[in-house]
Amino acid sequence: MRKKILAAGMCLLLWLAGCSGGAQTEQTEQTQQAPAAASSQQEEVEPVQENRANGPYTVNTLISDVINDPVFGEYGRLIFPVNTGYYSGDTLGDLSLTWYNNIDPNKTVEIANYLKSHAQAGDTVFYDIYTEEEKAEDPAKENTGLFLFKGEPGAKFAVCNAGGGFAYVGAMQDSFPHALELSKKGYNAFALIYRPGAQTACEDLARAISFIFEHAEELEVDTECYSLWGGSAGARMAAWLGSYGPAAFGGDSLPQPGAVIMQYTGHSDYTENDPPTFACVGESDGIANWRVMQQRIEALSSLGIPTEFHHYPGLRHGFGLGTGTAAGGWLDEAVAFWEARM
Repeated sequence: MRKKILAAGMCLLLWLAGCSGGAQTEQTEQTQQAPAAASSQQEEVEPVQENRANGPYTVNTLISDVINDPVFGEYGRLIFPVNTGYYSGDTLGDLSLTWYNNIDPNKTVEIANYLKSHAQAGDTVFYDIYTEEEKAEDPAKENTGLFLFKGEPGAKFAVCNAGGGFAYVGAMQDSFPHALELSKKGYNAFALIYRPGAQTACEDLARAISFIFEHAEELEVDTECYSLWGGSAGARMAAWLGSYGPAAFGGDSLPQPGAVIMQYTGHSDYTENDPPTFACVGESDGIANWRVMQQRIEALSSLGIPTEFHHYPGLRHGFGLGTGTAAGGWLDEAVAFWEARM
């Protein structure tokens, strides 16, 4: 099984290059676009309010001021993409991320204020997943970790994985919003910052899950029926870890997740033992063809695996929470799907 997983990781670039029924997948579409194209893909969202989150940051706050805020210490630089070539905009209100659409500036402000307020209160909002020795041996591991959006003590946990074409981590649109909303529902939600690259990303996710299990008492989480969430490249990560387990990528031998929640990806690999899977995508997604996602979900269903699939008219890639769009409320449906497995 270990050789099979390593082979799967080695073949990832081939899969990303377009072997999903002729549809363009994340990597093929993205490598044809320059990072500077991020701003041109931003669709309209609801009007920006000056300070919707009732905190010190507003839509006019400089991104650099958040990154360098002393309250965050060294991990402030991980709130936004470390590879700065994949985002543009000077303030929280005009943030754009390459390959993403429907970014809600009000949600960006809310997330930044959430992190600041909890850090000021003395709560731990960021956890290293690698030791100092491991980071010294591999400096790329300096750019990893888990942001925690705390739910009820003893509640189940979720790990949210942002996309970014395995070139960067688009957490502010693709994992932080999800984790924040899950925490509001009482769940303990983690957003993973990982090393770019399919294999290293899966290794970091495996390490993160192992870290959470190992520190479950300290983190006050229930490890039964945890869930893995992801969009685009992050959805591939969630699917691979769901299919093969953390041990296949260097983590501990642990139970598979109770549910995998996937957004907009052309991922087609699966096994007969995959966990229950929820998936959603926009019908106008030029990166992840919705019919490719549908085919995978139908294949899982034919094996008796619980599934749920939604596709939304007019939506493009990377819509995140989908606030104010045809996808609005999808996260509630995904949570209900997860809860049905508990």
